[in-house]
Amino acid sequence: MRARQRTIAGLLALSVMLAPAGAPAQDYPSRPIRVLTSVGPGGTGDLFIRSLGEELHRRLGQPLIVEPRPGGGFLIAGRACAEASPDGYTICMLTGETLSYNRFLYRQLPYDPDRDFAPITNLFFNTQALVVNADLKVRSVDDLVALAKAKPKSLSYVAPAQHGVDLVRVPFRGGAEATAGILSDATPIAFFGLANFMSYLREGSMTGLLVDGAARSPLFPAIPTLAEFGYRGALTRVYFGLLGPAAMPRPMIERLRSTIAAIVDDATFREQQLISRALEPIADRPEEFAQFLKADRELARRVVELSGEQPR
Repeated sequence: MRARQRTIAGLLALSVMLAPAGAPAQDYPSRPIRVLTSVGPGGTGDLFIRSLGEELHRRLGQPLIVEPRPGGGFLIAGRACAEASPDGYTICMLTGETLSYNRFLYRQLPYDPDRDFAPITNLFFNTQALVVNADLKVRSVDDLVALAKAKPKSLSYVAPAQHGVDLVRVPFRGGAEATAGILSDATPIAFFGLANFMSYLREGSMTGLLVDGAARSPLFPAIPTLAEFGYRGALTRVYFGLLGPAAMPRPMIERLRSTIAAIVDDATFREQQLISRALEPIADRPEEFAQFLKADRELARRVVELSGEQPR
């Protein structure tokens, strides 16, 4: 009898120990989830995550509290995410600067890009566009190359350039500042997020020369892609990924990812919050996002080496 009692007691203890493993998916989330972001309020990523949060609230019953952590070369958000509790109630929307480039731009990081994050899903690619002030009378990349060679060091830009043209690079902090530079003719060339330039392209004050997507943007189908010009150099896309701190429970990751995928697959949400903003939907699985990050880090290494940038 005592042996039987000990066996039953042992089984009960084991069941108590194992119960939490299934609980996260069933009860999660039971309270608000905060999302740390590496970008400031009002930008493309911020607007998207707030729209996504509204849908998640409707479907999961808990709000998404957005906490911007911009600045510090995208290191602040990375560190905050890495140091957060992996209980599923702190997740992070991070970009390639935090996840790929910083490891090659800084001698020391306050986080480990490989080990400190648990991929949930890559949300979207932010289509980048090469645009010029319409007053340049440039209609194609070939026209721009010819103009730059005819007037060396007289044109300034906000982008890396190929073709061996002699342009002057001017750093900018964001799309709004780059847009102002183009319109004022201070920096008449820029390679930035397409969403920043859409109204100006439509009214004709700017001319689009190319986009970095795998296909032409449905918003501006007349603008060709980089690939159409035969570009074969190292190119990393601008993306916004959702991750948790390392050791975030897998059931919570799966619940979040499957819900987000359903939201992104909704035709109305997809059109209003992604396509109309020149964003390319992804919402891939955690394993796919992890593989993407691995490849993106290798591309980032090559890009930094080609640029000659030295770690600081």
